[in-house]
Amino acid sequence: QVQMVESGGGLVQAGGSLRLSCAPSIRTFRSDGTGWFRQPPGKEREFVAAITSSGRSTSYADSVKGRFTISRDNAKNTVYLQMSSLKPEDTAVYYCAAYIGSNWPPRQAGFGSWGQGTQVTVSS
Repeated sequence: QVQMVESGGGLVQAGGSLRLSCAPSIRTFRSDGTGWFRQPPGKEREFVAAITSSGRSTSYADSVKGRFTISRDNAKNTVYLQMSSLKPEDTAVYYCAAYIGSNWPPRQAGFGSWGQGTQVTVSS
């Protein structure tokens, strides 16, 4: 069963940058899109950003617009989340998930094959 695999988390100071990567555990797996979610300490998981399989369409949460950029390299079957101007409130476990569906912006129910998550900690 395919699972998304995240990497690139770590500790960074406020105002800094970090890039997360996500790839499927089965290299040949293809989905209609890929999304990033995060779960801050003591809070529920929330949507961050998503991108279609072609890379032509993206979607962002208001809280990260202008600071985060989602992109993909289809030759590597990898999706990236470039995070800049990081704030302490961005501290969370970041998860990647595959999207199956034709709706855009994507619907929450269309995401699956969740990864184990990668910790991002932003210090003040």
